Amino acid sequence: MQHTTRQSGFSLIEIMVVVVIIGLLASIVAPMVLDRAEEARINKVKADFKSIQTALKLYQLDNYVFPSSEHGLKALMTEPTLSPVPRNYRAGGYLDQVPMDPWGSPYLYISPGEARPYDIYTLGADGVSGGTGPAADISVWDQDLPEQ
Repeated sequence: MQHTTRQSGFSLIEIMVVVVIIGLLASIVAPMVLDRAEEARINKVKADFKSIQTALKLYQLDNYVFPSSEHGLKALMTEPTLSPVPRNYRAGGYLDQVPMDPWGSPYLYISPGEARPYDIYTLGADGVSGGTGPAADISVWDQDLPEQ
């Protein structure tokens, strides 16, 4: 009796077909996933702006003014010692911590702002003033933030 052994496995052609199919699927799915990541960053910026604005309004209600640019957003966590010293600073502050932007940089704060009592903004992914897309600056007053 003669035994023939048959090797089992995949041929090179079969493996190549699977690799091509995976590549096609990745090229379709990757842009969708990347767009979602950018949406998530914008949503985080919007949520951070809302929480900072709420804390600023509470600070202003207690102390009759917004923190100065010199005080910065840190005035929402610890009582400022620079003039003008707040009159009725809330024990414990107004925020546990000031959030960082989605790109790991601190939010920038100016008071008084150019046309409003204050400005809060981030310089985007590149950390440099100006830019477009993910590198664009985002201000609390931007009306064109995408709604999610």
